[in-house]
Amino acid sequence: MEFAHRSVLLEETIEYLNIRPDGIYVDGTLGGAGHSSEICKRLSDSGRLIGIDQDEDAIRAATKRLEPYKEKVTIIRDNYCNMKTRLEEIGIQGVNGILLDLGVSSYQLDDPERGFTYRECAPLDMRMDRRQSKTARDIVNGYSELDLYRIIRDYGEEKFAKNIARHIVARRQEKPIETTEELNDIIKAAIPAKVRAAGGHPSKRTYQAIRIELNHELEVLNNSLDDMIDLLLPGGRLCVITFHSLEDRMVKTIFKRNENPCTCPPNFPVCTCGKKSKGSMITRKPVVPGDQELEENPRSKSSKLRVFEKIKE
Repeated sequence: MEFAHRSVLLEETIEYLNIRPDGIYVDGTLGGAGHSSEICKRLSDSGRLIGIDQDEDAIRAATKRLEPYKEKVTIIRDNYCNMKTRLEEIGIQGVNGILLDLGVSSYQLDDPERGFTYRECAPLDMRMDRRQSKTARDIVNGYSELDLYRIIRDYGEEKFAKNIARHIVARRQEKPIETTEELNDIIKAAIPAKVRAAGGHPSKRTYQAIRIELNHELEVLNNSLDDMIDLLLPGGRLCVITFHSLEDRMVKTIFKRNENPCTCPPNFPVCTCGKKSKGSMITRKPVVPGDQELEENPRSKSSKLRVFEKIKE
């Protein structure tokens, strides 16, 4: 299956990156290289792009797509949380721009064998990096009822989390839950019919929760953004595209903290904590897709772009 993925908020992201032809840019979620190929088009021979992804299919597809720019491109298979270390290994201490597109790619959603989709019957997998052994099946069959309830409630923001967790535990006592189809049936039975009729697919929030838990998505994001801001050269920008409120709130909070890190009481006449601003959030409100993009790519509906600019010295 070809790695096909339509990059969301493409024009807006490229514009906000404010690309310098001789700059160094990092795409921390390389995917099919949709954003990266547009960055490369704007780089001179002295510019450089580093693409990072943990998915072997993405690495393969991106390598092919970026072949015309191979002299200025370095591709690394890893999680973006290791960006600082991996850049240091190739002699890079600072960069002009960083991009994160946190969505699951269309390829991952559309390939049933990856187990991300609830629309086809497939093994419960959901691994972003298939080198890891733990899968969604292990979570569904191995977590306690309390832990299942916690992740479905917190990561899926699912109001029927307790009932879904109870149904999962009851079903797996009969036999292990192996496929997306089996899990869909369990979730469906746990949500009242009138609620199912009014909303979207009943499995959407639970699948999101399991995927986030399995791939440590929020933990990785929370532990990475400060390092990325530190990596930026003066005037450099960090662009982050999120797809659900948990990610967006986290990005907004960390950007605000780096903009105004002072911990002094509000009534202090002068700052005594010594914490200095690292820059500013240049998108006061998140950038969202326009009508045309929404029509052409319905999967972009929930995407939001926030941008942080390193202070200019």
